[in-house]
Amino acid sequence: MIYFNNDYCEGAHPQVMEKLLTTNMVQTIGYGEDQYCEEATRLIREKCGRADIDVHFLVGGTQTNFTFIASALRPHQGVISADTGHINVHETGAIEATGHKVLALPSPDGKLTAAQIQQVCDDHFGDSTHEHMVQPKLVYISNPSEIGTIYNKAELTALHETCRKNDLILYMDGARLGYGLSAPDNDLDLPVIAELCDAFYIGGTKIGLLFGEALVICNERLKPDFRYIIKQRGGMLAKGRLLGVQFTALFEDNLYFAMARHANELAMLIKEACIKKGYEFFIDSTTNQQFPILPDTVLEKLSEDFVYSYWQKIDDQRSAVRFCTSWATLPENVQQLIAAIEKL
Repeated sequence: MIYFNNDYCEGAHPQVMEKLLTTNMVQTIGYGEDQYCEEATRLIREKCGRADIDVHFLVGGTQTNFTFIASALRPHQGVISADTGHINVHETGAIEATGHKVLALPSPDGKLTAAQIQQVCDDHFGDSTHEHMVQPKLVYISNPSEIGTIYNKAELTALHETCRKNDLILYMDGARLGYGLSAPDNDLDLPVIAELCDAFYIGGTKIGLLFGEALVICNERLKPDFRYIIKQRGGMLAKGRLLGVQFTALFEDNLYFAMARHANELAMLIKEACIKKGYEFFIDSTTNQQFPILPDTVLEKLSEDFVYSYWQKIDDQRSAVRFCTSWATLPENVQQLIAAIEKL
């Protein structure tokens, strides 16, 4: 079987493994205060064009999301998310378990708009009984979104301005950020994101690491005591060096973006093959996640040799599925999938 169901089927990029191996017997202090975490932090600050940002390394995306969001909110406050947002759908109520409500908004393309955020604020504070309701305080976005769409600079700027106007915190989930920044139609970069977001994270788990996410906090108000909160939430890894070593390998020679471009280019080949066959798409994506709508009979045949993610039923005869490429996807495996699609 050939797997196209996610972008973390494999272990880690060989350069990451080599870095872990060559540093394996070096003695360091623990809990992310070692020289490797310091070097990874320096590299990320350099990539973001900011010396004043705080960088914290955590193991996984859900852990990063609920740790940061819970730290940023007071007990009566909630987080605005697209209804497709990871925190709303695929984190088992982690945000709610910290005592904060997810305020989900409808989004056909997985993104939030400035107009939606403004409407939420107007509706809340325009209600004379607003103290009886969860106060919107943080805006959660994913880039790319959970369905592969990306924000452009104008959209992110509009969200930033609306958040400033309404004293909201803007936070970006970057589990697949590298794939978004390497998309052909992308006009964002790390310095722009660091300027416009109060915090965001650079995902490593889904882009070539064994595990690990780098949380970047840009807003001064959100920085104090964050390491206390990481520890309290169980996120402070004793062997924190393992995260620093991996992120150093990602950014010391731009491996991060090279891997992301590789995955995106192969995903575009799959997209082109589906278009040539006349298949429609659930959403137009230029990243490593592709969502073609295929006849159920075709999917049944493809499932004999390929693993994909089932997305949703479209009608009595067709379903949307996800084909996901990664840093490790082999071109020959993509060609096998394309050949199978062409034959059906």
